[in-house]
Amino acid sequence: MSAPTKSHGRKAIRPMLKPASLMDEEPDLVGVWQARVVTLFPETFPGVLGASLTGKALKDGKWQLHTHDLRRHGVGKHRNVDDTPTGGGAGMVLRADVVSAALADAQRHARGRWPILYMSPRGRRFDQGMARDLAQCDGVTLLCGRFEGVDERVLERWGVTEVSMGDFVLTGGEIAAQAMLDATVRLLPGVLGNADSAIEESHSNGLLEHPQYTKPAEWEGRGVPEVLMSGNHAKIAQWRLEMSEKLTKDRRPDLWAAHQADRKKP
Repeated sequence: MSAPTKSHGRKAIRPMLKPASLMDEEPDLVGVWQARVVTLFPETFPGVLGASLTGKALKDGKWQLHTHDLRRHGVGKHRNVDDTPTGGGAGMVLRADVVSAALADAQRHARGRWPILYMSPRGRRFDQGMARDLAQCDGVTLLCGRFEGVDERVLERWGVTEVSMGDFVLTGGEIAAQAMLDATVRLLPGVLGNADSAIEESHSNGLLEHPQYTKPAEWEGRGVPEVLMSGNHAKIAQWRLEMSEKLTKDRRPDLWAAHQADRKKP
């Protein structure tokens, strides 16, 4: 039998009527932002999310991660999770009954504003605005697809929003889910050491971030722009804005057009 649902993060300690041995194996942290991931490969989590700032925040209980193994809800002796496409075609499709049971298990813990997102190349493209919105939710459930996708009926039944990381196809949704969670978790209160970092970086204001420099001031004949050494914060801010605008205009004309349109709004 597959391993039980796994949780990552600090455990809540609070009075309970039940003995500890009868308690659920993955208690929720009270009032903490949660991510619940429905996947065929729960062992791939937390993955990179367990490192650096997101990993420290996970251990400190600033957010919580749970995985829900699709295989536990499989059908029959071999716990099958997929079947051939109706109408013919290559590959296999994840079954609606299996996925629905896994989502029901995950959503038992949902509270407040808690969207269900499906990692899909046909979905809305994920961006910084979506990351900010998710960070304002109480939690999120992420469905990681495999094979040829998921039976459409389960997406309709649960009101699932399809989200894409870009115009390319991955073997499964686990890598995309981790990238999406990383972008979101770092915006949660207390995760970043310096809150200004989230304000100044790329996409936070619709522009790409300006170039960054550090010591040494001279390296292989290349120096740091003099304005950054001037100590004049107004001039430094102006230079950074100009560089952000130039980089955005040159490298991402789509972002530049959107930025210009926003500036024209009353």
